[in-house]
Amino acid sequence: MWYWLFKYALLGPLLWLIGRPKFEGGENIPAHGPAILASNHRAVLDSFYLPLLVRRRITFLAKSEYFTGTGLKGAFQRWFFSSVGQVPIDRTGADAAQDALNAGVRVLGQGKLLGIYPEGTRSPDGRLYKGKTGLARLALETGVPVIPVAMIGTDRMNPIGSKMWRPAKITVRIGEPIDFSRFEGMGGNRFVERTVTDEVMYSLMQLSGQEYVDIYAASLKNKSSADESGTAGNTGASTNSSAATAPQDGSVADRVPDTRAG
Repeated sequence: MWYWLFKYALLGPLLWLIGRPKFEGGENIPAHGPAILASNHRAVLDSFYLPLLVRRRITFLAKSEYFTGTGLKGAFQRWFFSSVGQVPIDRTGADAAQDALNAGVRVLGQGKLLGIYPEGTRSPDGRLYKGKTGLARLALETGVPVIPVAMIGTDRMNPIGSKMWRPAKITVRIGEPIDFSRFEGMGGNRFVERTVTDEVMYSLMQLSGQEYVDIYAASLKNKSSADESGTAGNTGASTNSSAATAPQDGSVADRVPDTRAG
């Protein structure tokens, strides 16, 4: 009930007013049955505007931190994300990738739409970053179509680090479903998983018009944090930054699917 109240009464009208959203390609979303909506990730607002414009309900895999906070803010977050039916996953444990996969399989097994951000976190600079293969594992195991989604303008309304929303024109562009049935039975093959993921990322690049960067966004963020810490500490110790940007196919970090807001 809360999902539809937020969409049509409590939050939706405000989002329509300040974003004047344009919706393209909505016919590519099936009226019934499971599908994966694989979106680029520019801002937290992506997880608001995509459900606002898609008629069917969308379930996202939300990081468990949204459900474990303390105090008034933590209680509100637990209530909000539980009320709109989001699924918590723990991204820190050794079994994080499998737990996320299992959660996604359950959602799709119920015939629902599952929202995923293949980059795994928000873009730090507006460019499109390398996708994690958890998306491919999920698509290959379930056999459901993957529908690319380009979010455009949300980073102008909600820049990283900003607390306030500002008016900006929003476009949500839905691409044609991608069928990966040609890879049936090949789940677990990391080369196939990388091929599937890269095909989705190429579609997102075409839809969004973003520049593509062949490293993980999280690696860039971690490197930037390490550089800032090193500068602030001024210890004179050298840091090897190559490990932070090196691709890690097959690792837990590569396989954990995207969540509601990285």
